[in-house]
Amino acid sequence: MYPKQKIKFSFAVKNGATPKSDEPTYWDGDILWVTPADFTTEQCYISEARRYITEDGLNSCGTNLVPVGSVVVSNRAPIGLIGIAAEALCTSQGCKSLIKKVSDVNEKFVYYYLTTQEKALNALGRGTTFFELSSYDLANFHIPMPSYAEQTSIAVYLDRRTTEIDTLLADLQSQAEMLDRHKRELIANAVTHGLNRYGPTVDSEVDWIGAVPSHWSVTKLKWVFEIVKRIYGKEDRDVLSITQRGLKVRDIESNEGQLAVSYANYQVVNVNDFAMNSMDLLTGWVDCSPFEGVTSPDYRVFRFFPGKEQCHSYYKYLFQMCYKNRIFYRLGQGVSNLGRWRLQADQFLNMKLPQPPIHEQEEIAAFLDKKTVQVDSLITDINAQIEKLKQYRQIVIHDAVTGKIKVTEG
Repeated sequence: MYPKQKIKFSFAVKNGATPKSDEPTYWDGDILWVTPADFTTEQCYISEARRYITEDGLNSCGTNLVPVGSVVVSNRAPIGLIGIAAEALCTSQGCKSLIKKVSDVNEKFVYYYLTTQEKALNALGRGTTFFELSSYDLANFHIPMPSYAEQTSIAVYLDRRTTEIDTLLADLQSQAEMLDRHKRELIANAVTHGLNRYGPTVDSEVDWIGAVPSHWSVTKLKWVFEIVKRIYGKEDRDVLSITQRGLKVRDIESNEGQLAVSYANYQVVNVNDFAMNSMDLLTGWVDCSPFEGVTSPDYRVFRFFPGKEQCHSYYKYLFQMCYKNRIFYRLGQGVSNLGRWRLQADQFLNMKLPQPPIHEQEEIAAFLDKKTVQVDSLITDINAQIEKLKQYRQIVIHDAVTGKIKVTEG
């Protein structure tokens, strides 16, 4: 095991800053302005940011550039992300930088060690308005300090080993993405073209649908569905949230997330009603409810017209495909970069949908139920392998930087 010393003996801890205003001359320059959202621990080098500032912007921050090779630590949620500056950059207040002030420390070695300390760094966070890691606590955080030659050997060893592991991880992630893409294509083809690839077709005259079996109909949504808004007025039903894993019963006793003062003005959702977040077409979702409950009055609840019932599962697959493939997004309007890209009721009701005969809807839904379970099982297995490999990666790093294993290469 290696002796430890406080970070402050080897590094100066530098706070991030933000340009003083949205003055146009401060932004859209060529200097990276890094926030915790711009990097992950796994990527190592920070070379891109969502926003860039100009020299004027940098000067308005009252700070200097963080030198190349400096270690960057996120000090606001999520605390403990670690990266290395691939070029001179500036950070927001959400990051602190460790700037080397002695010659006998290898930043890459320190980077590797800190990647194993996310939980320990996060445990030092404090505050109410901002839960953050203070400069004092970071400066006094202990790191192992073998000789410079050993630090360099360990960094070289870990560069090689993590590259090998990251190559395996990338391959597994590529497989998972390929399977997810296959599932999306499978669903899109089934709900728009049916299961018989060789029957006669006609042009639907809707670009995202394409050719449909000649015996199918293409009809406006408003001829099949009605939007319903029934304010419940009481608080004795489960509150339902729309997540990308479907409709979920919300645990309002936990006090987690945004909670309403009262749920009496929430709208009714019955079993087999559809509910969608029409206010956010990027991260929102739609589902067919298996629950009796209530949901936000801002969401859209709709159902088949009485006497015009179709197959709920078929239309669930169809509508969720419209989210995944950005069909709803194309029909929306608003301010997308602020998460306010909405699908207005008129556009929604007038969009055209394929309408197979009900027995085919049921066959398509049953086919997709079977196939998606198979694909999801494969994806779950791959994701489990990814998690195990990530854990192994952390063990390899931890054992090397703490001296648990002896590294001899240089």
